Amino acid sequence: MISDAAPPVENLMIEDIKSGLESGTILLVDVREAHEFEAGHIPGSILVPLSIFDVANFPAAAGRRIVLSCRSGRRSLTAAALAFDQGLPIDAHYAGGFLDWVQHGEVVNSGL
Repeated sequence: MISDAAPPVENLMIEDIKSGLESGTILLVDVREAHEFEAGHIPGSILVPLSIFDVANFPAAAGRRIVLSCRSGRRSLTAAALAFDQGLPIDAHYAGGFLDWVQHGEVVNSGL
């Protein structure tokens, strides 16, 4: 069950994501399903599907801010609440998600 006590999550925009990926200050975690990620994903993102979401599957953030991403910004908010319930407060997500990334004409990787 998802906690109602989860802290607010900051809505990051494409500029924030690009800057954080380029500088190495964020760890972008894509919570879409494997088939969605394989079809296309933001370069530098890692996959932790919402259907089997477990913060134990995250690699070490090594001082980076963990930011969640999905297709449009809805599942990433659900994942933030799940992460909080699992003891990892995540305070940011990519509000526009993968759709926003593509709409801005950014590079997309495919495969797992």
